[in-house]
Amino acid sequence: MKQHKRFGIDKLRLGAQTLYTILTNGYLYGYLNGKIYQGKLKYACVPGLNCYSCPGAVGSCPLGALQAALNERNITVPFAVLGFFFIFGSVLGRFVCGWLCPFGWVQDLLHKIPFFRKRKKLPLHHVLKYLKYVVLVGLVLIGSAFLFAGFVKIPAFCKFLCPSGTLFGAIPLLSTNDALQSQIGGLFFWKLGVMLAIMLLSVKVYRPFCQYLCPLGAIYGWFNRFSLVQVQWQQDKCTLCMACKRACPMDLEPKEISVSTECIRCGKCIDACPQDCLHLGRQNR
Repeated sequence: MKQHKRFGIDKLRLGAQTLYTILTNGYLYGYLNGKIYQGKLKYACVPGLNCYSCPGAVGSCPLGALQAALNERNITVPFAVLGFFFIFGSVLGRFVCGWLCPFGWVQDLLHKIPFFRKRKKLPLHHVLKYLKYVVLVGLVLIGSAFLFAGFVKIPAFCKFLCPSGTLFGAIPLLSTNDALQSQIGGLFFWKLGVMLAIMLLSVKVYRPFCQYLCPLGAIYGWFNRFSLVQVQWQQDKCTLCMACKRACPMDLEPKEISVSTECIRCGKCIDACPQDCLHLGRQNR
């Protein structure tokens, strides 16, 4: 535990995020030639929000895979993708969001820019935090299964909302692929506007996409209470000084840390605790 404090969990997390983003988007040839990697690795999902259409992506996004399954002509239960969510959710929970999501990494970097007075939440946070479940049901599940364009089902979340796909996929592809540049239309500018709005808001508010719109975070959040990776709170040692709550970017109290669906296991509370009563481990509450 003291070792974590000495090196700083937040610095360790930033390094892990950076390394993970490079490893999962490291197909350099794709960036240089405006082509998507389509090798065998693309059949496997990576746990974070990682766009299939990114020219550097070597794996698939689990949300994209779920929508692809729902886009099939006959609606079937996507057992493989659901199993993927269960495995990573039950082991890591929203640790994936805090440590392994490229777009979460982008929002973290943007929030470090020393402009504006920083906020943890938007007004009406207690209502807005449920929007990600609306996105999950409305766009990922119902939208992908029942929205049609020319009698072909469409991946509604990827097509209309996902800012990660715009940042890591559309923009790099358009910058090097002349054929795609001729097809730019209103949908691209809509997605570009969504992405820029979220990125600008990220400078002031901590991870607005993760808190309010990300359906992947909504899924992993369901596993937070019983996932193997937890932030353990030793209540008998706690003096309720609330240093952890002040440090927590999600503004969680000690009893909410780790078990809340909003906790991303970032570890800031561990570094902040003067009593050393928080640490990573398996929690029995």
